[in-house]
Amino acid sequence: MKKIERRAFVCSVLAMLLAAGMCVFLFRYFTSGGQWASSAFNRHLYDSSGVLASGTVLDRDGDVLTTAEGGKRTYYDDETVRKATLHAVGDLQGSIGTGALNAFADKLTGYSLVNGAFGADRGNDLYLTIDARYNYAAYQALGGKSGTVAVYNYKTGEILCMVSAPSYDPLHVPADIETNDRYEGAYLNRFLTSTFIPGSVYKTVTLAAALEELPGLDSRTWLCEGKVQLGDETIVCAGTHGQQHIGDAFANSCNVAFALIAKELGAETLKRYTEKAGLTDSYSVSGLPTAAGTFSWETLTDGQLGWAGVGQHHDQVNPCALMVYMGAIANGGKAAEPYLVQKTVSAMGVPSLPKLPGKTDTLISAQTAEQLADLMAANVEKTYGTQRFPNMDLCAKSGTAEVGIDQLPHAWFTGFLRGERTPYAFVVLVENGGGGSSVAGSVASKVLDLIVNGY
Repeated sequence: MKKIERRAFVCSVLAMLLAAGMCVFLFRYFTSGGQWASSAFNRHLYDSSGVLASGTVLDRDGDVLTTAEGGKRTYYDDETVRKATLHAVGDLQGSIGTGALNAFADKLTGYSLVNGAFGADRGNDLYLTIDARYNYAAYQALGGKSGTVAVYNYKTGEILCMVSAPSYDPLHVPADIETNDRYEGAYLNRFLTSTFIPGSVYKTVTLAAALEELPGLDSRTWLCEGKVQLGDETIVCAGTHGQQHIGDAFANSCNVAFALIAKELGAETLKRYTEKAGLTDSYSVSGLPTAAGTFSWETLTDGQLGWAGVGQHHDQVNPCALMVYMGAIANGGKAAEPYLVQKTVSAMGVPSLPKLPGKTDTLISAQTAEQLADLMAANVEKTYGTQRFPNMDLCAKSGTAEVGIDQLPHAWFTGFLRGERTPYAFVVLVENGGGGSSVAGSVASKVLDLIVNGY
């Protein structure tokens, strides 16, 4: 009798283990089935060289960026468009992790839990939110420099432009891509997966904290004599601005004033506002995770805190997170979460369900957002020049981020457009480009002019 009981117990345990295993398998099947079916090991979906031979990638206007014909993959017939959209579309070797051919292979193959995946030359049409024209203009405007340009609708979340450079033609991969410094980091999508020293664009966070935490800010002045000593550090400014109010200090991007403000605010306050702004978070862009920014606030000296408050020291920001923060300032404190996949259309012509925009948490209070937006608009009037941005209610901040003694600084330009017809936030980074307003601002003006005013 005891032997029977022991056997029954063992059988019960085995049955429970089997049931648990089945539950795990079913969970993985429902959550990862598309990845399994679209794996490169599934030979009827890939050609002999390992290239996905199923599905078509299009931009928001329906221009075909890449498609499968006769079991082979072809691309858009313009070389510059191919380079400009590479990090959104993907390459033939699978080196671009953020490209649709790699990241959204399950959507392209038309995979479903019931029918599995279609074979070669079938699959889905995958529409991206980007416009190939805007990517073309952005890539051209970078002029061969490394960096990134992105624009998105802060009310809907659609990414209209996403360019990363250096890039290359996926149909003619350079033979020296692994050894030529010109192509360093060409496989990386700098917009999504990289972080950079922000320089003065970070002053938007310092200013937001000051607007809320320092009483009587509007009536105070700061004296800039070109530099200021904070502890063992000499905070150097790009100019000698004299006595200035907060608006002038922001428009002048005065390091002296903002280093003193950062010291007065303290590390804990700046840490809190940086985290609230989402600059230490990772966003999910249609399932693609962005890099999280890093800010070192522990055991800072007064001088280090001064440098951190003007976007130097060890600050690192992700361009996508910075763009979303700009969208939140424009949109009263919250912005739409960015996404890249507009829709899919099956081989039978059935479209996917419309994308419902998600919202961020409150990244900045509504009152502070309005004040900051007005100060950013004043930057354009006082410093950057409204004539460079015709027919635009532009709010912006430039940045010139020092990255080394023997290197030119990174050039930043970020901000947003106000108005019901132009709900766009943007970010431009030109690595080792020089001046933020002159270099990155010029790139932004060309892209925004096309978006707002057309050809």
